[in-house]
Formats: sequence, C-alpha cells, structure tokens
Amino acid sequence: MTSPSSPGESPRSTYSEAGVDTAAGDLAVELMKSSVRRTHGPEVLGGVGGFAGLYDAAFLKDYRHPLLATSTDGVGTKVAIAQAIDKHDTIGQDLVGMVVDDIVVTGAKPLFMTDYIATGKVYPERIADIVRGIAEACTATGTALVGGETAEHPGLLGPDDYDVAGAATGVVEKDDMLGAHLVEPGDAVIALASSGIHSNGYSLVRHILKNAGLGYGDRAAALGATWGEALLEPTRLYTLQLLNLIGRHPGSVHALSHVTGGGIAANLARVLPKGTWADVDRSTWSPSPVFRTLSDVAGTTLESSEGTWNLGVGFFAVIAADRVDDAIASLRSDGIGSWQAGVVQAGETPSADYEQGAKGVDGGAVRLVGQYSDGAK
Repeated sequence: MTSPSSPGESPRSTYSEAGVDTAAGDLAVELMKSSVRRTHGPEVLGGVGGFAGLYDAAFLKDYRHPLLATSTDGVGTKVAIAQAIDKHDTIGQDLVGMVVDDIVVTGAKPLFMTDYIATGKVYPERIADIVRGIAEACTATGTALVGGETAEHPGLLGPDDYDVAGAATGVVEKDDMLGAHLVEPGDAVIALASSGIHSNGYSLVRHILKNAGLGYGDRAAALGATWGEALLEPTRLYTLQLLNLIGRHPGSVHALSHVTGGGIAANLARVLPKGTWADVDRSTWSPSPVFRTLSDVAGTTLESSEGTWNLGVGFFAVIAADRVDDAIASLRSDGIGSWQAGVVQAGETPSADYEQGAKGVDGGAVRLVGQYSDGAK
C-alpha cells in the first residue's frame, strides 16, 4: 500500500485527523450507562444506545383527557464557569432544573427527558460527569433519561468548550391543568426560595467579575468559597415538592411560575389573568448573599437586577387564600423555604410602573414594592 506521505500522493483525510474521536465517544457512553439506567423504570424500553428512546405510554388510557407537556432549554453561559474551573458534575442538575421544572408549572408530571451535549473535543470522563449530573437530577424529579446525543464539533468549538441542552415531556389531566384560568382575586402569591442564581443572568455575572478584575479561583470571603465554587451552586429542583403540594391540597394550587429568564415580575405576570395585578413585597425576604455580594462588586442596587436574577425566589405558587398556611407548611416539610409575598388583585393597577405582557403573554401585571429585608429568610 502506498504511504500517505509518498511523493505524488495526497495525504489521506480521516475522521480522527479532522478532530473527531469516535472511540472517545464510545467510552463516554460506557462511563455514563450505569447512571442513566438508574433513571429507568419498567416504562423505559430498549436500554441505552438505541437510535431512539422508547417509553411505554399504555398508562395514558387511564386518563380521561391527557395533555402532554413539553419543554426545552439549556444552561446558558453558566457552562463557561464550569469550564473555567474544570468542574462539570453540577451542570446536569442545572439543565434538569431549567427543563423539567418548566413542565410542572402546568401541573404535569414529568415522564422522560433527552439531552444534547455539543463539544469541541470529547473527554469521556467530563462527558460522563455532565450526564451523571443530569441522571441524578432526573432521578430526583421522577424523570426517565431515555436518550441523548454527544456531538464533537472540532473547529466550531474549542477543545475545552461545550454546551448542553435538553427536552422533556410530561402529562397532566386536562381538568387538572394549572394556569391563569384558575387564578382569582384574593389568591395568595407564595414565594419559594432559590438555591442561588440558578441558571439565568450569568452573562451579567461574568461581566461584573471581569470588570472588577476578579477570577473564578479568587476567594469570595463573604460567600465562604471561591467565586467559581459559589457561582456553580446548582439550580434547586422543585418538581416533586410541587407535585406533592398539588396532591396534598387538591384544587387549592391555581398557578405556578418558574422564575427564570426575565426575572421576578415578568415571570409571575405570565401566569396571572389579564385584568389582575399583584404587588410583590420585597420586605418579605432577604436576597441570598451571592446577589448582595455581586451587587456590591458591581456598585449597583439589588433592584436594578430584578429583571435578570431571581434574587432568592425560584418559584411562585398562586394559592387559594384559605390554604396559605397549609401550603407553606407543606413546602417547608419538603425542604423548600416559602412565604407569602403578595395577593392577587383585580381592576386597574394603582400606577403605570407594572410589568405586563411578558414573553408574549397578554397576562396580568406585577411590580415589586418596599425594601428588601436585611435578615435571613
């Protein structure tokens, strides 16, 4: 056989020479198999490695009118911090939080999820860390991880770069679907505590640290960790706790709002009916130290970031007024700090400084009022 370097011959082009290592991809799959399989119940057919994930939907015949709920999302630029400090075992929980916790907003129970990882170079152990985090969070939310894809994109992404995304499907009985159609004047707005920044507003976070000359390995004394460690605090998962709340208090939970991109007021406004409004009282909670510290470094106010960060509120639940204490007790018994932050009102808003119509939804109006508490909530 003629050598590729022989005179008069053009060098051979192979997939490995183009930067794609299929053996590394196969090893990554082997490393993640056990964690993925732990998310599988008897409904999952075919195991790991098929062209498509299979999920037995025969149970849907027991529903009167089943509605399938679906959501897709990513983690955003939080992955840049994971890459910077070479820590990849929590990004998977962030992904599940962004995807699966959107499904429960409708009252739906998640069924299954798929993931997608694009990277410049496949490092099997790194990919396995990411998928292990996804699988553990899927287990924590009662979701089967039925498939996924790891794509190597040399030349498009740097060797240490990657991005993650996912999609999930759930089901809810039509008569049990939550939303603005159930919300009534007088309903209470219950806030559920976040675990930190979750996975929104990291472009602002990175901008603040860059302008301040701070590195992710630098110690953030007020946070008791390095900046990288503090900023990778994983997104809190709410799915099972909210499904428990719905099950324990049938008919009392009217709407749920996941506080993600767009911030506090915009996300709550999406689940209130047109013609209603709510004042969210800042004095009912104290934003987490990470938000205060970032604001101090940036030289800005907490109020200026209300449309970007969750500031300590990861979810809202709109609850029948007579079940507020029970709802708060239920959430706290499941490990989610919660408190009443407002009341739904009807009619004209008191002033023009309300947020309305967020994300294309012609819904209610919300503003934040008062001053944040200085004490821990």
